[in-house]
Amino acid sequence: MTLHDLLIQPFVDFGFMRRALGGALALALGSAPMGTLLVLRRMSLMGDATGHALLPGAALGFLIAGPSLAAMSIGSFLAAIGVALGAGVVARATAQREDASFAAFYLIALALGVMLVSLRGTSVDLMHLLFGTILAVDDGALLLICGTTGVTLAVLALLWRPLIAECVDPGFLRSVGGPGRWVHLAFLVLTVANLVAGFHAMGTLMAVGLMMLPATAARFWVAQVGGLIAVAALIAAFSGLAGLLLSYHAQWPSGPAIVLVAGAIYLLSLFVGSREGLLWQRLRRPHRLA
Repeated sequence: MTLHDLLIQPFVDFGFMRRALGGALALALGSAPMGTLLVLRRMSLMGDATGHALLPGAALGFLIAGPSLAAMSIGSFLAAIGVALGAGVVARATAQREDASFAAFYLIALALGVMLVSLRGTSVDLMHLLFGTILAVDDGALLLICGTTGVTLAVLALLWRPLIAECVDPGFLRSVGGPGRWVHLAFLVLTVANLVAGFHAMGTLMAVGLMMLPATAARFWVAQVGGLIAVAALIAAFSGLAGLLLSYHAQWPSGPAIVLVAGAIYLLSLFVGSREGLLWQRLRRPHRLA
């Protein structure tokens, strides 16, 4: 078997592989900046919690309208926004930290979603909602993913400076009269929108992996925000391509394969990353003592 047969032929022969690759690359472009901003805000677990919070809305949309792209997208978007806003209100109205309130709300949402699917759906329906099937992405889902990515990049271009300021020092943005609340809301909506787009390809559990793992891996290589986003996007794109090829040749489930590739890159970066990797820290230590 030649290199062409391994890397290129699957995408030449099969339309579903081309659609899956297009969806994975679009997700990489949209999710990478949002994951990077979440890491900068030290809200990485918010992405995980919001991804889980999609489930009850998606399940309700599925039960009402079947596998309808519009119904499941609207339901999952509203559910995730509701959980995020609810957690924020609780954090502001009580002494509880925002991460704790997020954990409580997403656990409730996850259990509710599983219950809704179990009442009227099947185990196959539940597995599809949780883990997705990127190889089954159709033209409608691909259009949604690409549209979400386009809107995300456009909004980021418009709000880049206030978004960075709000992530790094929200108190400063408020002190100078900046639109901190509206910027935070836009950031929240973009995060949820990208998770909803990812949900149609990779399920509620796997979508957040392509958003957060490349962003956390990038921190071990570069420090500047622009570089972080670029490296995260490259890692996410490579993870999508390599995961799809592994899925095709090894008969692995596609979503977990993509996330496992991203996880392997994260572990590699943890050890050999040039900025904060464990190996480089160990090599620098004698020079510091000297």
